[in-house]
Amino acid sequence: MGLIVWLVIGGVVGWLASIVMRTDAQQGIFLNVVVGIVGAFIGGLLFGGSINNGAITPMTFLVSLLGAIILLAIVNLVRRGAVR
Repeated sequence: MGLIVWLVIGGVVGWLASIVMRTDAQQGIFLNVVVGIVGAFIGGLLFGGSINNGAITPMTFLVSLLGAIILLAIVNLVRRGAVR
């Protein structure tokens, strides 16, 4: 059950981050899920949240979203040389 929740929340977080960073047309559902899960991990590392084994709260969702936005900004920086 936990894996399914990770995939669904990861997809939503990745999709929202791609809309914010204007990369939604370039990504499919698989990359949205990957960006959401990796972004949640990055957000947990940077902001000190315990998001991996805790309940989904608005704060953990926000930390995951911020981590995904940071991940997409880094990818845009490497790919294009500038953050969009």
